[in-house]
Amino acid sequence: MRFAGKTAVVTGAASGIGKATALRLASEGATVIAADIDDEAGAELAATSNGKIHYKHCDVCSDSEIKALMDFAAEKTGGIDVLFNNAGAGGAHETIDEIDASSWDRTMDLLLRSVAMGIRHAVPHMKGRAGASIINTASVAALSTGMAPTAYSVAKAGVLHLTKLAAGDLAKHAIRVNAICPGFINTNIFTASLEIAGEKKDMAKGIIQAMSDHAQPIARGGKPEDIAGTVAFLASDDAAFITGTHILVDGGLLIGPRHSWDPESPGLFDAIRALAESN
Repeated sequence: MRFAGKTAVVTGAASGIGKATALRLASEGATVIAADIDDEAGAELAATSNGKIHYKHCDVCSDSEIKALMDFAAEKTGGIDVLFNNAGAGGAHETIDEIDASSWDRTMDLLLRSVAMGIRHAVPHMKGRAGASIINTASVAALSTGMAPTAYSVAKAGVLHLTKLAAGDLAKHAIRVNAICPGFINTNIFTASLEIAGEKKDMAKGIIQAMSDHAQPIARGGKPEDIAGTVAFLASDDAAFITGTHILVDGGLLIGPRHSWDPESPGLFDAIRALAESN
């Protein structure tokens, strides 16, 4: 019960990574304030938690709603010990030569400004709380090309740098700040980003699952629980000497090109050698 007597705020908590994290922190004793815009799913999560999870509507694109969320958490429990800035979506999927300014701004508001303002409005309620910890959801897309649309990737790279800067700014308050870079985690973000609906959504989920089982050296797709466990570690005293950095939770996806870990995938030199031997 590492979080007994502590309060955790989780955004994007009605599904996927956020839901798994809310359940994990609650299972270890935390009182969790779960925030989302899906009121039905959020209320259902709270209703099945035996009073450990409390739902609060919050659109993280609204600065006033973020502040109201943090104030609600503090008023209900006396303060905030853990903040998991997790809410997000795929954002604009146009390439840089096609995207318009409004789509760019909406993506940055959702994925980057929301994290900055989440920190901004939580910190007044975290000062003086022993072991206070902030964890931000970044992405492998922050570290490599070809993983996600341009605007999403830039925003997540911003989250990584913001994490370092915030760790420096908040060291004086003994608040640690870290980030997690998930890899191929099979959640609704993929079908939502591709705007797949109806009967085709289940088919798409099956395709995504099959792809994710073979996308990285660890031969299975990532699960929301994989990220939840890492959040719990970073939020706990086990990570008391860790701040201003990020943890890759990607099954080895960024180890290198496929031929570096898949013996069935020939590399450049293998291809050249095979071509030379064939002649």
